Amino acid sequence: MIKSIKDRLLASAKEAEQLYYRLILLVGAQKCGKTTVLNATAEEFGKEMININLELSECLLEMTAQKRTLKVSGIFDKILGHDKQIVILDNIEILFDVELKQDPLSLLQKSSRNRTIIASWSGKMEDEKLIYAEPGHPEYRTYNTNDILIVTMDKNHH
Repeated sequence: MIKSIKDRLLASAKEAEQLYYRLILLVGAQKCGKTTVLNATAEEFGKEMININLELSECLLEMTAQKRTLKVSGIFDKILGHDKQIVILDNIEILFDVELKQDPLSLLQKSSRNRTIIASWSGKMEDEKLIYAEPGHPEYRTYNTNDILIVTMDKNHH
């Protein structure tokens, strides 16, 4: 099952080359195996998977809350690297931190203008909407899915 999802990600990466936003989201609930699939995909491309929570939190650690908000976009871009044609991102939850005052999808889209991004998205697709967290949760977000390539996964893919 992992292989078929990896194959869908590889096909989406090829398709993304023609798009304005070269963003592919691997959407699924927590603990459904997204990391395993992303690792296999990264290996296929000969790339390292980037743990955004780890990398970004290390960079933001010493900053004040206000400075974090101002700097997060630039730091995120630097973490992705300017010379990379494709990046694989996992653990992006920090981008949803309310204190950072970011629009995670917008940040990913902006960064996917110059490179293909394959990122995990802990959430779900419902009625053509991309959802993160549950209604009432401070990090709850819902988005239209235009301009995004989406590969979905469910818990059965373990």
